[in-house]
Amino acid sequence: MKPVLAILFFLLCITSTARAELSVGFATTDVTPEINGKRPVWMAGFGHGRAATTVHDPLKVRAVVLDDGERKVAMVGVDAIGLQLPTIERIRAALPGFEFVLVASTHVHHAPDVIGIWGKNPFLSGVDDGYIDLVVERVVEAVKTAAATSAQKRAAASYGTASAPQLLRDSRLPHVLDEVLRVVTFRDPAGDKVLGIVVQWNCHPEVLGRGNTEITADFVASTVAELERRFRAPVVFLSGALGGLMAPPGGLYASEGAAAPPGGTFAYAERYGRDVAEVAARAIEADAPIELVPLGAFSRRAFVPVDNPIYRLAQSIGTIPRGVALWSGDFGKRGAEFVGEAKKQRAAIETETAYLRLGELHVACIPGELYPEMVYGKLQEPADPGADFLDAPVEPNVAGLMPGKRWLLVGLANDEIGYIIPKRQWDEKPPYCYGRRDMQYGEINSCSAEAAPAVMQMLKRCVDDAAAAK
Repeated sequence: MKPVLAILFFLLCITSTARAELSVGFATTDVTPEINGKRPVWMAGFGHGRAATTVHDPLKVRAVVLDDGERKVAMVGVDAIGLQLPTIERIRAALPGFEFVLVASTHVHHAPDVIGIWGKNPFLSGVDDGYIDLVVERVVEAVKTAAATSAQKRAAASYGTASAPQLLRDSRLPHVLDEVLRVVTFRDPAGDKVLGIVVQWNCHPEVLGRGNTEITADFVASTVAELERRFRAPVVFLSGALGGLMAPPGGLYASEGAAAPPGGTFAYAERYGRDVAEVAARAIEADAPIELVPLGAFSRRAFVPVDNPIYRLAQSIGTIPRGVALWSGDFGKRGAEFVGEAKKQRAAIETETAYLRLGELHVACIPGELYPEMVYGKLQEPADPGADFLDAPVEPNVAGLMPGKRWLLVGLANDEIGYIIPKRQWDEKPPYCYGRRDMQYGEINSCSAEAAPAVMQMLKRCVDDAAAAK
């Protein structure tokens, strides 16, 4: 090789190596509402008219920014019931220069209403626009701080999992769990110091129940606090597949006098949170190195028909301040805007699915509460004869779509559209499944039976887009 070419080749190798080096930064901000008696703070998650009386523990924004020298990806967990896509778009507009900004709600049921359906009564929105402004400001602040920190912190990553079926309860038949806790740990290149941790777990933070009027992050606060104490590093908590309906089980700590959910005690929430942290610690102890560069992100807008009459009414009277369009008949195509008599026709809401390809780590971003049946494809076969759509095609499942075995499933990612139920298990009309006299809980908080086909088909397209981009 000629000397000049050799030098150019050497410089190219150095540049390529530098670009492939991972940097990471973490930051936390506070989004606890002010409880001053002057203006009610309507709490989300259970029913109308639940005004907060005090703060038990703060609500947080927890952010991590990954940087490979060319691209930056932010992953954020917010202690909220479910931030809506329009709010996420405001956040992204204030954060130019990122390949992707993922903002996922932890789905705590004791935080302010950020959707609109938990106000004083069914006809009044519970959203405080000033609080939404605060959340946007604090998420942007956390991401910018994490990004500034990442410029100074090189990192190595590892990935681990641990199973904990004893910490989950499925309150809907058929009983299917995603019992796997997944964790990504960042250390300094020498492996001596933990720089930060990302934890993904699959359970509703609703230990306290509808009777609680104290602002709290529920068990998430305890999980994060215990991990941060143990590893002396920041933690980002993300919720996974919560539909179906994943909740803390009762009776775990009866001998300790900690009342079980729903309507449980703070003692139960704190103990449960520490147990989740212990599972995460097991996953960290068993982890293995993983390459997280290069960074890539692929997203698609999905259009989900809204057949739920409660959602349609809330949208029409402004309780949910979010527009819908006419259903186009295509999950990937926006329909026409509503005009005149069009409001009597079928509507669709615009949402987003995404897939992050972070080196050897694959991240599925789901805009709602996915049923665990669609994590591994564990659908009842044949479908129960009482189901409404016995011959509906089976949706793609997350594990089958992910190109590798090391992945995260982030629920309520960039949106919250409600429960995402396998169409073959949709059961709104009699006769009901399993010989029941009435329908099970779930459909009442879902846009429609088309939510699962829409979201999973668009996720598949995201993964296909990534494969075509190689």
